[in-house]
This record gives sequence, structure tokens and C-alpha cells, in this order.
Amino acid sequence: MFVLKKAISPFLLPPGLFVLILICSGLFFFRRSFRMGMLNIMTGLLIWLLSITPVSDRLMSGLEAGLRHPVHPAGDVIVMLGGGVSGNVPMSDTMGRIVTAASLYRVLRVPIIISGGAVHPWQKAEAPMDARYLENLGVPEKDLILEDKSRDTLENAIYVRKICEARHFAAPLLVTSAYHMKRSLLCFRHEKMRVTAVPSGLEAANARYGWSSYLPSELDRSGTFLHEYLGMAYEKLVFKTEGVLGMLRSARESL
Repeated sequence: MFVLKKAISPFLLPPGLFVLILICSGLFFFRRSFRMGMLNIMTGLLIWLLSITPVSDRLMSGLEAGLRHPVHPAGDVIVMLGGGVSGNVPMSDTMGRIVTAASLYRVLRVPIIISGGAVHPWQKAEAPMDARYLENLGVPEKDLILEDKSRDTLENAIYVRKICEARHFAAPLLVTSAYHMKRSLLCFRHEKMRVTAVPSGLEAANARYGWSSYLPSELDRSGTFLHEYLGMAYEKLVFKTEGVLGMLRSARESL
């Protein structure tokens, strides 16, 4: 009975419910319209594929490949990137970054730059909310530097660079979620900043899977990882375009 409950319940809630509806409707339409039926069935199967643990683990492993926690971290400032809030409460990924930053602070006793603004005008900036939690974990207010203007990862890098230049920080340690680290490093390198990566929530891909691993329950997780791949592709395209435009501008000025 327990196994039956675990097997059925994922199909009574999204995304499993959508998978069930799409496949059943595809079978229903199959006799009337082959294309309509196949479209629904294939869409349902795609959602199912993206919702299983082996696929989400595979997406994650590509983002975390090569990342390691520094054995003896050293630096003169900790840079923590915001990871989003829900209301006035940091989301789970953000809490992981907060704990990692607080742990580093206990060892190094260097200032922490909290980088995170409001993505939309009707939202509150994230940095002050994250600062309250860091204070609760023992980081004094005097050692917290708030950057509350950035709306995305590239703006994180731009505004943090300005703070580091103004305060003469030369060896920042970058704290963000492991799956977000590669895109963050891409943006900070674009701003000519050399940082030491300190990934939060670094996971090891689950090598053992059971039947429950193939039930549709991981769509949000896969969506988060796909967002990172798309973000990296976008940033690379923008940076490459900027480079080409810069070369053309230099060539024109030299004529």
C-alpha cells in the first residue's frame, strides 16, 4: 500500500498531473489526428524526462564539474551573491549561501559584500534582508557591505567591482550556489576580477537510482539548471558581441 501511494501521488500533482493529462489526451486524439496525438504524447514524455532525478542530476553535474571547496581559503573580502527571497525570507539556495559566507567569516574575519537588489520595481532589495540573517549568525553589522542595486549576475559583478576598487579589496572570495558559480565566474572575469570560488551546496550526483527516481518530481530543479545553461549562453553571446563591436570601433578609429 505504501509503494502504491508513492507511485500514484506524483501523478496527482504537477508536473506529473500534466504528464498524465498530455499522454491521455494524446491517446484520445490519436485516432482523430495523428499529429495532435503525437504532439501531446511527446510533450508529456518530454516533461516526464525533465522531471526525473537522473536527468536533473545530469544537468547539475555539468554545471558543477570541476568545482571544489578551497582547502585553505584566503582573501581580504567575501562576496556573497543573493539568490532570491520569498516575501521577506531568503529562499533555500540563498540560505545556503548565507551559511557558507558566515562560516568563511568565522575563519577569516574579513568584510562581507552582500550583492543583491530588486529585480522588479515593486520588489524590495534583497541585500538588507540577507544582512539580517548574517547578523543573526554572528557577523557584526560593521563588517557587512550592502550592494542593493544589481538585478542580475552581470550587474552583481559590475557593482561589486566598483566597491572593491573603492575599498582596495584585492583578493575576493566569491560565494554563490554551486550550480550558479560558472555563470558568476564568467561575469566576474568579464569585469576583469580575479576571485576565488567558494561554491555553496556542492552536490555529488546520485549514482544509485531506484524506481522512485523515475517518477516526475524534479521539474523545478531541472528548470533551475536549464536557466543557468541559457544564462551562460546569453552572457557569452553578449560578451562576444561586445568584443566584435570593440574591434570594429578600434579599426574605424585607426582609419
